[in-house]
Amino acid sequence: MVAVITGASSGIGAATARALKREHPEAAIVLVARREPRLRELATALGATYVAVDLVDDDAPARLRAHLEEHHGGALHLLVNNAGTSWRAPFAEGGFDNVDRHMQINFSASVRVTEALLPLLRASAPSAVVNVGSVAGRVARGGAGSYSASKFALIGWSDALYQEEKPNGVHVGLVNPGFIETEGFPAAELTSKRATRWLVSTDEKAARAILDAGLRRKAEVYVPRAWRLMPVLRTLTPGLLRRAGGGKVAQATVTKTGQDRE
Repeated sequence: MVAVITGASSGIGAATARALKREHPEAAIVLVARREPRLRELATALGATYVAVDLVDDDAPARLRAHLEEHHGGALHLLVNNAGTSWRAPFAEGGFDNVDRHMQINFSASVRVTEALLPLLRASAPSAVVNVGSVAGRVARGGAGSYSASKFALIGWSDALYQEEKPNGVHVGLVNPGFIETEGFPAAELTSKRATRWLVSTDEKAARAILDAGLRRKAEVYVPRAWRLMPVLRTLTPGLLRRAGGGKVAQATVTKTGQDRE
C-alpha cells in the first residue's frame, strides 16, 4: 500500500501517518507539508519518504506525482487531503482576502493535488481519497465564515467526486472534525469545563476516523460522533442554530491553526 498524507508535520496528519503505520507496517507513506525538519524526523521514525512543499505553489501537485513515480512506480492507494488552516475574522474585517487565502489552501490545494494524482489512484484501484472537512463545512459560525466557506466547498466537491469515481474503484470519504485538541488549537477554554469537554476530541481519534473513511470505505465520519447531529439540527431548526452560533462555543473557534498545513 502506498499512501500520501498532506499536512503531515503535526496534528491530525502526523497522527494519521503513525496510525496507518501501526495498522499496516508494510505501508509506504509519503508525508507532505512545509516544515522539512519535522517531516524528516517523522519520516525517519516511520521509514517513510517526504515532500517538503507549500501546496499553494503552482508546481506542488506535479512534484508529488513525480515523487510517487520515482519512488513507488506511480502506485497510489490512499490520498489523505488533510492540509488546512484557519484565521478568524468577521467578513467586514477580513474581506475577500481572508476568504481567498482559505479557499487556496483548504479547497483549491486539495482539488489540484487530487487532479494530479487521480490517474494514479485509478490505476491502483481499489483505492481511496479522504478529504478532511469540518463540522464548520456543514454548519457555519460567526467569525469563521471564510473557513466555513472553504470547507463547504470541499464537502460539496467531495460528494460529487464520490459519485463520479465510484465506477472507477476510487472511494471518496469525508472526515468532519468538530474541535480537535492540537498544537494549533489547545482548546483549553472548552476542555476545562465539563459542560463543553465533550465537544473536543483528539488527533488520534481523527486519525482513526480517516482510516475508517479510507481503508474501510466509510462515506462520512464525524469526530466526535455527536457532531453528526449538527447538520440535522441545521436542516430542522435553522433559526435556532443561527441564534446559538453567536454563543460561547462559536467564540471558541480557533484564531489560527496553520500547523495542519505546515
